[in-house]
Amino acid sequence: MKVCSFLPAATEMIHQMGLESDLHGVTFECHSDRPRVVRSHIEGNSYSSIEIERIVAQSKAEGRSLYYIDEPLLQQIAPDIIFTQDVCDVCQIDTAYVQRAIYKLEKEPLLIPLFPKNLDDVFDNALTIATAMGKEENAYRLLASLKERTDHILDILRLNKAPLRRVMLMEWMQPVYNCGHWIPYQIAQAGGVDMLSNPSGYSIKIEWDKILQYNPEVLVVAPCGLEITRAEKEVATLEQMPGWQELQAVKNNEVYFADSNLFTCPSTRLVDGIELLAALFHPALFPDLAKAHARSFRKFKQPVIV
Repeated sequence: MKVCSFLPAATEMIHQMGLESDLHGVTFECHSDRPRVVRSHIEGNSYSSIEIERIVAQSKAEGRSLYYIDEPLLQQIAPDIIFTQDVCDVCQIDTAYVQRAIYKLEKEPLLIPLFPKNLDDVFDNALTIATAMGKEENAYRLLASLKERTDHILDILRLNKAPLRRVMLMEWMQPVYNCGHWIPYQIAQAGGVDMLSNPSGYSIKIEWDKILQYNPEVLVVAPCGLEITRAEKEVATLEQMPGWQELQAVKNNEVYFADSNLFTCPSTRLVDGIELLAALFHPALFPDLAKAHARSFRKFKQPVIV
């Protein structure tokens, strides 16, 4: 069987379930040594958040996709199955674009779109992928191990009667976006609540005044698609916002930059994100998780005032 994965989340789950021997093509963002069939017009460029926002807005206005398919390579692979996504046409190529490309193939592959809205949907996607590849039992083994990890966190929170932390997770900084889809559920399983979020829905722009009124105890900055070092370079956009220094999260030194792949990529690695959030929200209860995920976050450093 020849499989192509046109979204990093599916690629990750295929590897996690030990099914990579059937994987023959991926996207430019996938952490895989397989041929890259899907590329991006802005791949490899170090645009700022506001520049990316403008490019995305312009491409939408002009009806252009940010992504394209290496059609000769796809013809060479001749896949039996292609996993696509219909969550966000900004983050990855969508099913409609892929459908137009496969009509040119001699053998039309089975197209399986994934459209997770919440955490349970993401786990169901693992089962969908494994079943399509004829290895359903691999998904059950993976999901059982993940449930053990999330149950461990919930047990400790209940045992210690840990209070819910008032949290905000930013998916973008300039302009500011809240978090949506499965991320609010990750936050809940880690012992927090984000009242500015949009569970099972898209992240949206949010007015700064609403953030000031909400006044989060913990602020997690995880811009979609940006590495921690990239995000840190743009922290000045937040520091310049009125009332930044008065936010409780800033006063209490609980502002963190986090690896967005643990939140915005709907793979079973979201459990790593839950563990990281639990360590940030309740450090005294989860010191082991803080150590385990030390490379996935960085605490915001307050400027020294002389």
